[in-house]
Formats: sequence, C-alpha cells, structure tokens
Amino acid sequence: MAPQSLPEIGFLSDVSVGLKKMLADQATEITLSAGETLFEQGDEGDALYAIIDGAVEFSVLAMDGRKLTLEMMRRGEMFGEITMFDPGARTATATAAEDSLLWRVRHADVLRQIRQQPELAVDMIHLAGQRMRWMGRQLNEQVFLPLPTRLARKIQHLAPEMAVTPCKLDLSQAELAEFVGATREAVSKILSIWKRDGIIQGARGGLVIVDWEGLSRLAEPDQI
Repeated sequence: MAPQSLPEIGFLSDVSVGLKKMLADQATEITLSAGETLFEQGDEGDALYAIIDGAVEFSVLAMDGRKLTLEMMRRGEMFGEITMFDPGARTATATAAEDSLLWRVRHADVLRQIRQQPELAVDMIHLAGQRMRWMGRQLNEQVFLPLPTRLARKIQHLAPEMAVTPCKLDLSQAELAEFVGATREAVSKILSIWKRDGIIQGARGGLVIVDWEGLSRLAEPDQI
C-alpha cells in the first residue's frame, strides 16, 4: 500500500471514494529523477499511473525522427487507464520533466478488485469517459483554434501549479512549438508581439508570464 494520499486536484479530483481507496490499496510507489524515462513508445502497457508529485512529459517520434511533445501532466493527473480495458503497446514515451513521485497500479490487480467489487467497473468507465472527452477537446483545439489561441492555452496549461504572476515557464520556443504543432519561427513571432504588449517577458531558457489576465483573454477562441 502506498503511504501517501491522492492529490485532491486535477484529473484525480473527480475520482470516487471507492476508486481512490482501491488505487491506494493496490498502488506501488515509483520515483523518477528529472529526465528519467518511465516507458517508451511501443512498450507493452500493463498499468495505470497517478502523479502524486512532479511532472511527466509525453512525446512521440515523427517519421523523420524528430521528437514531438504531446502533453505535460502534473500533480493530480492520471494516465495509462486505457490499458485497464485494452492492454497493448504504449502510444507515447513518458519521461519525468522533474523529480516525480507516481503511483502504479497493475492491470491484473485492478481486474481482481473489480471482480470483488463490481461497482468499481462503473467508476473505471466514468474515468475512461472523462479521458475520451478530454482527448476530444484537445483534438478540436488543435484542428479548429488559431495558433495564437492554442499557444496561449498551452502556456497556461504548462504553467506551474497555482501559478501567480510573475511566473516562469522553463520551455524554449522550439519546445512550445512542438506542443502546439507549429514552427519555432511562428511561435517566436507571436511571443514577440506578446512581449511588446506586456503579456510576457523573455527569460533564459523560457519565458515569464507577467499578465495572467491578459494571457487568459488571448486564450479565448474569439480573440484572433
């Protein structure tokens, strides 16, 4: 049994009491140092993970061999739950973006608990539904929203937990471009405008958000 409790924030904030108890009873703690890989794209998936502390980056390799960053998950998020329904190859590589503490729950252990407590199956289906809706929103944003709006939303999403301005985001322009599916030059042009408007400031190895409300306005779909 993992000694710590699940964070009451993020994706885990909506998990039922019964599911939280099951996860706590069955979980094994996994500690990762910054830069350490949890699993590679193509590895067999047999467990779900909850982020108790830290951050995990998810990436894939493009056809030309370039690394494409898909997402950054932080404390309170869960991933790998699809393996509970259909174990198979991991679709992305998971790497600790900073020193992190995770809970791991094996597929076989979850199935055993569901057989003993069938009501947990409803909780797992609800969890999978939330993930599917989240993935749908991400796809819609990527397809339909203009690049400045996508970039503003992604910067807010990637900002440190409970961020207060000014706050620094330690990601380069090239890394931000990977997150929003754009070129570094296009992202650099947008950031230059935002610097001029006092929304952000430049910083070594990243940027500093100085006007969170202004950034929030840029993240609205009608602010093109």
